[in-house]
Amino acid sequence: MKNYTFKLLTVVSVLCLISCQEAKKTETAKQETQQELVEEKVVKSILTAEEQADMTPAEIIGRLKKGNENFVNNNLTQRDHSAQRRKAMIGQFPKAIVLSCVDSRVPVEDVFDLGIGDIFVARVAGNIENADIVGSMEFATAVAGSKVVIVMGHTACGAVKSTIDNVDAKALGMNSLADLINEIKPAVEETESEGDRTSKNDAFTNTVITNNAKRTVKNIREVSPTMAKMEDEGKIMIVSAVYDMESGKVTFNKD
Repeated sequence: MKNYTFKLLTVVSVLCLISCQEAKKTETAKQETQQELVEEKVVKSILTAEEQADMTPAEIIGRLKKGNENFVNNNLTQRDHSAQRRKAMIGQFPKAIVLSCVDSRVPVEDVFDLGIGDIFVARVAGNIENADIVGSMEFATAVAGSKVVIVMGHTACGAVKSTIDNVDAKALGMNSLADLINEIKPAVEETESEGDRTSKNDAFTNTVITNNAKRTVKNIREVSPTMAKMEDEGKIMIVSAVYDMESGKVTFNKD
């Protein structure tokens, strides 16, 4: 009887051991499969010349809007930046150039769920244009093949608020900042308000932010015959937009 019990316990132990080993193998295989699926979703490529050439300006804006949805929903694309960095050494073929404010709270590439080589980014407080910025845009479009120019303002813009409140930058010894503020003033002057014309009036401030981005687009067309002609021919689009820092959403304006 003892021998029978011992043999039975031995068999049960062996079966349990085999079962555990099989379970471990199954779990390991499952983990490996999941890892493979994750690795398959990680983007390692960069935009090619062929892909850039095949996209229309309208299609690019559509993709940027979808990318912004990903950002808003915290569903950013996983990227292998090491692989992308190495491939980008061969050349760059960005689909757009974005002029943004210098504000550190506006992470342009993340806002559109983009990675290395996807877009050019120019920054200046208040997202205004100047000769260097427009020259960079001409390079991006006429030379490097980008098909969309976006001037993106953002809510709670300090440069716009300072302009609205008539901050005297010269009195503070900042002559260059005073010149920059003067570039934003026309957007303030042309904006109507039902309430106080101060930065405490959010509705007024946000309208100025929108109008300032639109004015920059208008100015770009005026100072760059090259880009204006490209837009007339349908080769590029020049648009304005506003980034909402609270929601993360980018709203494209009708210029």
